Formats: sequence, C-alpha cells, structure tokens
Amino acid sequence: MLQLKKNTPRWVIVVLDLLIHLFALFFAYLIRFDLKADFSLIANEWAILSKSIWFFVLIKVLVFAVFQIHQGLVRLSSTSDFKRIFIAELITSLIFILGSMLRFYKLDGYFLFPNSVLLMEFIFSTAFVISGRFIVKLLYLEYTRDKGKEEAILIFGAGISGQLTKRLIEKDTANLQHVIGFLDDAVSLHGKRIEGTRVYPPSALEKLQAKHQISTLIIAVQNLERIKLKEISEQALELGIQIKRVPEARAWVNGAFNVRSIKKIDINSLLGRPVIQVENPKMEAHFLNKTILITGAAGSIGSGLAAALIAQKATQLILLDQAESALFELEQRFQQLKTHTEIAYVIGDIYDAARMQHLFETYRPQLVFHAAAYKHVPLMEANPAEAIRNNIGGTKIIAELSAQFKAEQFIMISTDKAVNPTNVMGASKRIAEMLVTELNEQHHTAYITTRFGNVLGSNGSVIPVFEKQIAGGGPLTLTDAEITRFFMTIPEACQLVLEAATMGHGGEIFVFDMGAPVKILDLAKKMIQLSGLRPYTDIDIQITGLRPGEKRYEEVLANAENTMPTYHPQILIANTRPVAAPQRKMIDQLLATAAKQDNEGSVRLMKQLVPEYISNNSLFEKLDQ
Repeated sequence: MLQLKKNTPRWVIVVLDLLIHLFALFFAYLIRFDLKADFSLIANEWAILSKSIWFFVLIKVLVFAVFQIHQGLVRLSSTSDFKRIFIAELITSLIFILGSMLRFYKLDGYFLFPNSVLLMEFIFSTAFVISGRFIVKLLYLEYTRDKGKEEAILIFGAGISGQLTKRLIEKDTANLQHVIGFLDDAVSLHGKRIEGTRVYPPSALEKLQAKHQISTLIIAVQNLERIKLKEISEQALELGIQIKRVPEARAWVNGAFNVRSIKKIDINSLLGRPVIQVENPKMEAHFLNKTILITGAAGSIGSGLAAALIAQKATQLILLDQAESALFELEQRFQQLKTHTEIAYVIGDIYDAARMQHLFETYRPQLVFHAAAYKHVPLMEANPAEAIRNNIGGTKIIAELSAQFKAEQFIMISTDKAVNPTNVMGASKRIAEMLVTELNEQHHTAYITTRFGNVLGSNGSVIPVFEKQIAGGGPLTLTDAEITRFFMTIPEACQLVLEAATMGHGGEIFVFDMGAPVKILDLAKKMIQLSGLRPYTDIDIQITGLRPGEKRYEEVLANAENTMPTYHPQILIANTRPVAAPQRKMIDQLLATAAKQDNEGSVRLMKQLVPEYISNNSLFEKLDQ
C-alpha cells in the first residue's frame, strides 16, 4: 500500500496551477486560430500578449489567495473546494474583461486578451484545475486503501446527511470503508447517481448484500420514523449487516461530527412503534413555582422524572433515596446542569416514619411523585415481608403524610405486574394502588396512580443484563422462549407520568398504551446482531425456565377492568372495582403480620386482599389450593 509520508509544499501546487492556467491560455489561442496560425500571426499576437502576461499571472495569484484555493490538501478536495475554484476563475475572467475595456478605451486601443480567448481560457482553466484535483483525489484514495481489508457499506438516505456522511467516510482513508451506494425511499432517485454513487430502493438490500458482501448499513436520515427504522434494521440484521446511525444534526453544526461519531444503533430505537410525544402547554405551568418531592429519586424513573421536572423549570426538588452511592452520582450529574431549580438530596428510608415526618415538616412538598419500590420479582418472592414493608408500608406513610401536610397531588408509579398478579411484588403494588385509591376518597389531596410496563435500560432490566452477557461472550439467558413484555423508554415513561399528573383530578389509575408486546427471545437475537455477532453461533441463547412468580405474558388491565379515553391517545383511565371498606383494616393487619416476618401468613392475607392473585411457579402456590 502506498504511504504518503508528507504533504506537497504549497508553493509547488501554486506553480503547477499557474502552469495549468498558462497552458489553458495558450490552448485558447490555438483554438481561436483553428490550430493552424502561421508564424507571423503568432509573433504579432505574442507581441501584444507579452505586455499583459504579467497582469494575467498577478491577478490569478491574488484572486486565488483571496479565495484560499491553496489552503487545503489537494487529495482531500471536496465539492465546496471545487465551488470556490469555479467562483475564483469566474472573477479573474471578469477582471480581465474589465482590464481589457480600460486598456482599449483609456490607453493604447488594444485589448489585454481577445474576448473569445478569455471565454475559452475560463472554461479550460476551470476544467483542468478541477479535473486535476479530482484525479489526484481518486489516485490518493485508490492507493491508500488496503483492498484486502476494505469493507463495503451502504448509506440509508440520499439527502444532505447521507451525502455528508459519504464524503466523511471517503476522506477518512484509515476507515477502510467503501460506499457501494445509497438506499432511499424516494422513487424519483432510484437508478440515479449522487456524487458518483448510485441510489437504490430499500428492496435491493438483499441483492446488494449477495453481490458486495455489505458489512454495514449507516442510517443517515435525521428524523426517520421508528417503524421504518425497525423495518430496515431488522431486514439488515437478518442479512448479517451491522447497523449504525449518524449523530443528531447539532453535532454537524458544532463540528463534532466525524467517522467515530457514527455509532451502533441501540435497541431502544427498535421498539417498533412511534415515539410517544407529549406536547401539553399546561404542563410547565402545572409544575412552576412548586416544591416537588420524588421518592426513589436515584432510580431509573425517579432520576428521569427529576431531569424532566428540571426541564419544566420546577422551582424546588427534594430527591429522596436510601441508596447513598446512586444519589451521590445523581447529585454529580445534576451539578453539571445550568438550572435555576433548587435541589435538595435526602438520604432516607420511606418506611422510617419519623424520618419521613421530619422531611415533610422541613420541605412541605406540594407535589409528591412516589417512585420508590422494590421491583425485582424473584427477590421479592423470596422476601415477601420486605416487599410488603416497602411497597405497601412505605407507600402508606408517604401517602398519609401527603394528606397531613396538604400536598396538592400524590402520584404513585405502579406497574403492569399489579394486574392479575402472579407474584408477591405485583400483589404488593396492587394493594398499594388500592390504598391510594381509598385515601383519595378521604382527603383533599389528589391521589393519582400511573401504571406501565418495563422500561428499557432501567436498573436490573433485561437490556443491561443482556449487554453484560454479550460483553462476556455469552450465553444470553432468558427464562422462557415465549415470554413477552411491554416496553417504553425512560423519557417516554417520565413524560407520560408528568402528563398524567397534569390532567389528573384524583382517584384515577392511568394506563399507558405501550404498543404491542415484545418477545424477549427476539430482543435477545437483535441485541446480538446489533453487536455484529450471530445468535447461536457467536453468542449462544439458553432457556433457564421461569423464575418464581414470573409471568409469560404481562397485562395492563385486570379481567374486571376496562378503560376510558383521555385527550392523549396513549393515556387511558382504568375503571377498577371499588375498594371495600374492610380492606383498610386488612392492610394494617398485613403490615403487622409482615413485621413479624411471617411470610406465609402475609401472602395469605395478600391473596384475600387481591383475589385475582394466583401464584405461579412459587412456593406460595399451595395457598391457592
């Protein structure tokens, strides 16, 4: 492979360009005289030309200096460089025409150069200089590429982003990538060439892969719909093609876009439904000048809510969590933000009634977002008393203090596992929902519940687990080949919670429409493929069996429930059955039983409170007989 150790001195390029222009001028004269001028005619023309040739050279050098024609590297010339050359050549020709007119009318009655010669010189000079740079660029790219290691790539999107991506890749010869073509949905572009590269329909992907062994498909469309992204990505992954995506447009503006900023696409982008959008003009006003408490603030949802409320210009946030390290990391993260929101970081256990009483007395929050909860199903199945203590008892303390200190709203974050629960964790969240619903009927505080499924990338969720397993070489483990889950991203979940808080009046259980459920086995395969590996070949997938309390299929509504619409199409209100009066006493009894570490007695009471709670793959199945 040819190694170009040093750049050619700039003065050499200037001299070569001048020689090209002098040749173009000479060639223009030859054309003017039909390539057959006799000696006397040539001598006569030279006598006139010799007096003005210095002017020709001077103007060329000055104009090229003004337009910085020789500032860049010839081998890396781009379309913008060619445009500058064209404009510089045009301006020099206009100067020559003006100079000729001045000489003819004001001096000796001669033109500097015949007008026909100037026109041809402009055409020839422009063509020779641009062609020369283009040839040098092609030769450089040809001889600096390692043909044995070169990767064939495609770019999805033939627009500006796609074109800029192509130029960037071609300039970075160390990347060892060659753009085979563009894929684009625009029928008008199919079969045409953009900057020498052909545009194909997306349907041609399989044929192109078979012909060129495409290694990578780069998504270069800035606002590509998630459904379309999923469609083209899944097609590419099935063909063994790696998927990457260019950064957002702001990276192009500030100059941060380079080959290394083209990243692998993440699994969050392949949900297969449109991104949930929330644009409620009343939302900011709802949180403005409010003191807001977030429990479980260091968790995925809690920290996401905090970030969203900072963006909504909340006046004061009290961020409560028992996890010291996680809360410290959150503090470090938010300290980097330029915000007027006052933030207090509080360590504490929501089941510590005295500590929570002091917190409410100190800050007197007007809005309470209750995100603190134990959520891992197998762990809670093994530790029912702690699930009850935290998820029910902690909720009871925070909810009652909200009423005592006259908070305007209490918004509880629930889960789809509360629907027809098969485990302790889900049943504990359903009882917490019932408790909150009952309190709403007794106090002026508006008690609101939000219910949604799994959050992509949250602590302990399947995505981070799979990522670690892939990094370790596998295998990926999942409990059942048919298991499915509903998913949404952290920003989507947080925005919907804020929207529910804005529209809620109290007593509602808001259910979020998360689209179709995702098969976890398919998710595992995609994550392996996104890593550039092959399922079952490079990374194995093993089925381990359902864990205690685990469902194959999650639900968002119980059998006895239906929904009412809201003004947001992806937020519904669940019609739940009324809470019976004796249930409050039963909840108190449940908390007392759990305090004695009586796991079986506690679960038996939970099943009385939630008749639809039927244990699955659990030690507590015997209580259902």
